[in-house]
Amino acid sequence: MIDFLQIVIYGIVLGSIIALGAIGVSLIFGILRFAHFAHGDLMTLGAYFALAGVAGMSLPMFAAFGLALGATALVAVGIDRALYSRLQQVSPIILLISSVGVALMLRSLIQMIWGPDNEIYQSGISMPWTFAGLRIQPTQVMIVGGAAGLMLLLHLFLQHTRFGKAMRAMSDNPDLARLSGINTQRVVILTWIIAGVLAAAAGIFLGMDTRLHPIMGWKLLLPVFAAAIFGGIGKPYGAVAGALVIGLAQEMSTLILPAAYKPAVAFALMVIILVWRPTGIFGGKVL
Repeated sequence: MIDFLQIVIYGIVLGSIIALGAIGVSLIFGILRFAHFAHGDLMTLGAYFALAGVAGMSLPMFAAFGLALGATALVAVGIDRALYSRLQQVSPIILLISSVGVALMLRSLIQMIWGPDNEIYQSGISMPWTFAGLRIQPTQVMIVGGAAGLMLLLHLFLQHTRFGKAMRAMSDNPDLARLSGINTQRVVILTWIIAGVLAAAAGIFLGMDTRLHPIMGWKLLLPVFAAAIFGGIGKPYGAVAGALVIGLAQEMSTLILPAAYKPAVAFALMVIILVWRPTGIFGGKVL
């Protein structure tokens, strides 16, 4: 029983990380109507920005965290202004293919600057907290708490601010939102800022939980998309539920399967939900 509960803790931590990435993917799809395949590498870039703050500028982790979130958001907006905004009138498949090219460029840039080796934020051994036989690392508490805090802030933003309501309106019907006087370009930029912030946070938390590597985000991309599809692509709240299901399923699969098969579990769940309910558990394409 203790081993099962320990795996549940690991699943919640992993699900929290996946949720941040899946929310960003859902926001981008809900407003821009294309699957952003460079999102995993955007997560990796955010993690390495934090590494630059910690190792390169000797900043405390919380300061490096804020720096990385801002820098990644700027990169996300820059990519949109330089590339995606020029392709808004073309087929979504062209945007998807372009995002694959962006992913390759970001990954190569990370390898050129930071190298191909594993990195860590800080050396040394962190002693876990023990409760009734369960071992909980302080970083795991930070990850779950930080992810929950960011998701709460996003919820409040979407539900109680003018720009949040504009994002929801544009996700529901872009043409009607434009005719209603909503500045759609401003909404697009805001979407990329939020997606970039969440991607950076996911990458940093993943680096805290494991290690930094240039393909860390790419490896997490399948679970991220599986979570977004499971909850209903374009539904941020569904993405959170889907992420927790995927995270728990991946970790629990280690009870009967080798850990190397965890990505296959995410893929299997994604296929099952696409066959059984293509619109996801919560359905639709709106916020």
